[in-house]
Amino acid sequence: MGFTFQTLAISALAVTSYASPLIYPREANTSYTNSNGLTFKHFNGSLPNVTILATGGTIAGTSDDKTATAGYKSGDLGINTILSRIPDIFNVANIAAVQAHNVNSGDISSSLLLNLTHTLQTQVCDDPTMSGAVITHGTDTLEESAFFIDATVNCGKPIVFVGSMRPSTAISADGPMNLVQGVTVAADKDSRDRGALVVLNDRIVSALFATKTSANTMDTFKAYEQGSLGFIVSNKPYFYYPAAQANAKHVVDVSNVDSVPRVDILYAYEDMQVDSIYSAVKNGAKGIVIAGEGAGGVSTDFGSAINDIVAKHNIPVVLSHRTVNGEVPTADFTGESAKTKIASGMFNPQQSRILLGLLLAEKKDLTEIREVFLKATVA
Repeated sequence: MGFTFQTLAISALAVTSYASPLIYPREANTSYTNSNGLTFKHFNGSLPNVTILATGGTIAGTSDDKTATAGYKSGDLGINTILSRIPDIFNVANIAAVQAHNVNSGDISSSLLLNLTHTLQTQVCDDPTMSGAVITHGTDTLEESAFFIDATVNCGKPIVFVGSMRPSTAISADGPMNLVQGVTVAADKDSRDRGALVVLNDRIVSALFATKTSANTMDTFKAYEQGSLGFIVSNKPYFYYPAAQANAKHVVDVSNVDSVPRVDILYAYEDMQVDSIYSAVKNGAKGIVIAGEGAGGVSTDFGSAINDIVAKHNIPVVLSHRTVNGEVPTADFTGESAKTKIASGMFNPQQSRILLGLLLAEKKDLTEIREVFLKATVA
């Protein structure tokens, strides 16, 4: 069956009506390249269009040992090789696969994320024929990239992050099913207007609150009280609630941003020395996040050092928590601390670092930065 204008017209209608993400028999095996240069293999006019931006990670990892879940080579396979091993995924949506990067997630940087943001804006948000996108990513820093994209891409279309805890060569590798489910969620009309999403191991969670809870097990990504949105059974997404955005979300326009200022995270502990914060500023940090004890606690001496840094350099310092869950309330900061310290609210140190960097890129002052973080604070 050749590609015709009629096929394209049917495809456009399919995108606006959103075909059900349940697996359908393939009606066509036609390749199609759209106006953005994205090539869809196995094009079927009755299915929605989804692009996959692959960045590497364990989902693209390999090992000669099929039982290995450590010591494998991360980011070894290209996305087209991965897709060739799960042909049923082309029954879920028309897929345009792009190898954006192929790296360990520890090598993902803000410059790469800015590039991803611009790509998503032009190839997905601005294209009315696209339903959504999937980003394959290593799990170690997936929550950070997902938080960044949630703040910078705001067109209502689902941007879904997927990864895996086992390399592609492992017995019972989790990557293929996670990728199928990610494409399914990206193609589903009920996924719209929820911000960026993280889909792994049958769970759908908000990128704003997603976190990796285990270094090793497959059921690792959760969102605790704030961000668990739904689950997947037999490749059918089920959302607990109607689409909504979190009160704590701040949208950042990065269309004219070329770089994100450096923000350092300092971990609080007993006997923590004050020279660490002075060293961070000396070496170029434009903002500081403290992974504080309990609800953002630091020693008396370190608290005084924060006051000194803010007074001398006008650098924002955000107090977060090193605990797995919880809130840093503004009520804990009184006197001089109320003027110099910014409470992270519900955001953990990683999320606070990304948000603070983006706010600095927007050239927000200390008062404006404090107001943004207040949206994530209860008390």
